[in-house]
Amino acid sequence: MMRRRETTAKAVENTDMDSDLSQATSSEEDNDEWRPTQPKPKAPSRAAKAPAAAGEKKAAVKRTAKPKEPKPPKAPKVPKVPKPRAPRKPAAERKTQAPKVLRDPGAPAMLGVKRKNIDEGEKDYTAAEKKEEKQTDCLKEERAEKSGPSSRMKSERVSFIVSDANQAGEGPSLAGLRAKKEEVEDFTFDEPNQKKQKTSGACLGRSTLPSSEKKTQWNELNMSWDLIELVSTLTCVEKWVCVNVIGLLREENTVPFMVRYRKELINHMDADAVRDVQLIYEELCSLAKKTQSVVQTLKKDGTLTTELEQNLKSCRSADELDHVYAPYKKGSKLTKARRAKALGLEAAASALMDAPHTLDLRGWVKPGTEGLSTIEEVTTGVEHILADMIAKDPETLTFMKTLCERRNVTIQSSVSKAALKEKEQKPVDAFKKPGAQQNKSKDIDKFHLYVDFSANIHRIQPHQTLAINRGESLKILTVKVNVPDEVKNDFTWWCINNRWKPRTFAKDELRAVIMRAVEDSYKRLILPFFTRSYRTKLTSAAEKESIAMFVRNIRQRLLVCPVRGCVIIGVDPGFRHGCKLAVLSPTSQILHTDVVYLHTQSQKNEAEKLRHLILKYSCSKVVIGNGTACRETESVFADLISRRCFHPLDVSYCITSEAGASIYSVSPEAIKEMPDMDPNHRSAVSIGRRVQDPLAELVKIDPKHIGIGTYQHDVSAGGLKTALDGVVQECVSFVGVDINICSETLMRHVAGLNAGRARSIADWREQNGPFVNREQLKLVKGMGPKTYQQCAGFIRINPQTLLSAKSSPHPVPEKPAAKKGKKKTCVTMPTSVNPLDQTCIHPESYVVAQSFLSLVGGSADQIGSAGLQQCVESKVGTSSVEKLAETLGTTPETLQLIIDGLTQPPGFDIRQNFGQADFKRGIVSMSDLRVGAVLTGRVDNTALFGAFVDIGVGRAGLIHKSKITLNKLPVNQRRRSLALGPGERVEVRVLSVDQERGRISLDLIRILQ
Repeated sequence: MMRRRETTAKAVENTDMDSDLSQATSSEEDNDEWRPTQPKPKAPSRAAKAPAAAGEKKAAVKRTAKPKEPKPPKAPKVPKVPKPRAPRKPAAERKTQAPKVLRDPGAPAMLGVKRKNIDEGEKDYTAAEKKEEKQTDCLKEERAEKSGPSSRMKSERVSFIVSDANQAGEGPSLAGLRAKKEEVEDFTFDEPNQKKQKTSGACLGRSTLPSSEKKTQWNELNMSWDLIELVSTLTCVEKWVCVNVIGLLREENTVPFMVRYRKELINHMDADAVRDVQLIYEELCSLAKKTQSVVQTLKKDGTLTTELEQNLKSCRSADELDHVYAPYKKGSKLTKARRAKALGLEAAASALMDAPHTLDLRGWVKPGTEGLSTIEEVTTGVEHILADMIAKDPETLTFMKTLCERRNVTIQSSVSKAALKEKEQKPVDAFKKPGAQQNKSKDIDKFHLYVDFSANIHRIQPHQTLAINRGESLKILTVKVNVPDEVKNDFTWWCINNRWKPRTFAKDELRAVIMRAVEDSYKRLILPFFTRSYRTKLTSAAEKESIAMFVRNIRQRLLVCPVRGCVIIGVDPGFRHGCKLAVLSPTSQILHTDVVYLHTQSQKNEAEKLRHLILKYSCSKVVIGNGTACRETESVFADLISRRCFHPLDVSYCITSEAGASIYSVSPEAIKEMPDMDPNHRSAVSIGRRVQDPLAELVKIDPKHIGIGTYQHDVSAGGLKTALDGVVQECVSFVGVDINICSETLMRHVAGLNAGRARSIADWREQNGPFVNREQLKLVKGMGPKTYQQCAGFIRINPQTLLSAKSSPHPVPEKPAAKKGKKKTCVTMPTSVNPLDQTCIHPESYVVAQSFLSLVGGSADQIGSAGLQQCVESKVGTSSVEKLAETLGTTPETLQLIIDGLTQPPGFDIRQNFGQADFKRGIVSMSDLRVGAVLTGRVDNTALFGAFVDIGVGRAGLIHKSKITLNKLPVNQRRRSLALGPGERVEVRVLSVDQERGRISLDLIRILQ
């Protein structure tokens, strides 16, 4: 056997994790529907078996890995027998007992997972932690009861079971990582808040599970690295926060729900930071799954060794895994090293390193055998085996990485030979295909900045990376990574004199073999691997930054303050086909559609027609799309306004983006909403509604078509869609939706809902009339406990909307029992209006909210009134929020949310803090600009290299990112990348005007608040 080289990799302790996991009941959330609260059937032997429950846990977990395991009942469905569990505390005792947690910021344990047995080493560690906890002030009395069963969660709990890799019925993938849901009780929010504060059952402060559950985290993915530690390192987030975020994700909590209602668990992180943790976690889970699949494949092929398995499980990225697995892939031709090993030369290579004084390569020559017929072939085979060993050695790769970090490794791009050849084609060829040749020349001109480009790999900007990649994909640019020759010299010297130095004396010809093997490994294997690795990392980082820019842009575009209370006319400009008009009421209802031809010889008559429409419907605001004929249409309106043609109305207009309007106008959603309307008129309706309520309108359009960000076609389509869908869900949820008037399209973007559940809510609303309170959501088909928990806080019941709806009462229908008990049964629900349903307060906190109202001497009917605000301010002024939260048995974060919900005026909209569209009455042309002129404008779009600002001249000016310095930004925006986003008003100075190319360069003076 070949000698195994020593490495510097840390050994990871592998422990049996089966004993760390609790039993769970498998169910599917989508099919989980609401059931009336009924007493649980008691197992007579449960109390008797409680002492032995911990000992039986390991075997029970392994049984759950079988795919056909029978499920214990969720409701009183018999005759299935529930599995033995630890005894539960009486209801009276649980109502008075606060959740118990351990304040351990570094414990990489998972939420929702219980552990029964702790080995002696862990007991010592836990005892030390208990001693440290006595110095804290978080639930001191409850900590003394730690030896007893901890409090259970009231909502669904998720456990992850890692099955034995060799168990029958499991595939080669990470089949062990499966979500198991355990319904401890029927879901309800009508119990005291102490038991309902968090799905994790955690308390104030750094809420994590006890440290005795750490090893569950370490081994759950069956990899050599620690999951929590690696996620914390990659995201720069504290370990205890990573523990909680991953636990909440496993419990199927949405990002908006976590950010608003679980702030204490995630350390007040924003949605972007939570999504970063989620992305890294999902990538690592995917890597672990792929690794397990590779291990099973190699095991089946008989090529898996202990060392190879360890190398595979040590990989921290898909690129590293591919590098290790590439030589063993099926279908690919055998590598040079594997062909040499097949000839039996592995023993010779091992002897060359361990005992070269005993090696005689001439003895390995076998005339007539291909690959061994001459001494040269034998020597070449040994060199290939050594080169492969060197290229896969972790310590060698680490040293190579260190050398590259110390040197100036650059990425270089130049015009490709194919592009130059096409550009230099004869005039005859250009005459045959003038259009194609001209387009090719234009494409090359677009990349003039990168025809002779070079940058350090650590300093290249994300937009430069994406531009180079695009040029390479178009075969216009040739890209390569340049590693200095000093790296090769230092690497070769270190290998020969240190890492790959023979143990005993070696002859000169054998030393030459090692030298050639090192050089071959560097040139043929290691250098290409590092080149691919650098390109992959640069592309990945650039894509993440580009997607983050998309997310920031679309968030600010969606949260633009709506223009309410006035009639608006939307204009889709055009030349030949005229300007399409749509008159919209203050509630976005379509009053009239028409077409006017403002750019023809009959302009005067068409202008009179337009004047008549505006005066008839009292339109004071005009919204013009920024497409074809926008500038000319704006000029017409500016001229009519200056001549007071619309007197006595004070008419103003604004320009808005019409990106995606044409696509939406022919979409199934638009056809369903406006079935008998011309698609061109639908575009005008969409343009007008984008100013009336940007969020409600823009959610109907694919985020990629809204016209924000850059390089959207150069990034991962799946990653971009996931990120944009996430930020749309975040915006819709945080703004909230009035469940009785919102569209089905808007509703499906609420956290916890999807297209099917939104359809069910809309159907229920059509059949039974408006929702009176949030409790009635439980009657909707498919609305299970988890779905209700996630969406309830973001759904509003506006009393004014409720009164304006059909006033006739709609009795709650008694739905017939369905097959297999999947349908709802008749449930008694309150039919009265709850004032708290119009606030951001979650139903799980209603008990605390009522207690707080009693404490301050107010009532729910006073929500948003000045009197209640004075009472709350007086109470908070005399006693801090922290003390009040302790008195009410809740967290300061939850109490602050309750205070906000009670004091905000009815109909409060978080978008009122964002700017509206800018309406104007005059027009300025680009020729009027002068260098040094100070103007105000609004950011239209941001890219990785700067921000584009609309200054009202028909062309957006660019503020290069070098002009966006910290001293020009407000304090609260200095942590953001680029710090500017669409919709922000800025004051700028004109630096240069290029009339010929239509470019305006601006300098940022300040951001206008």
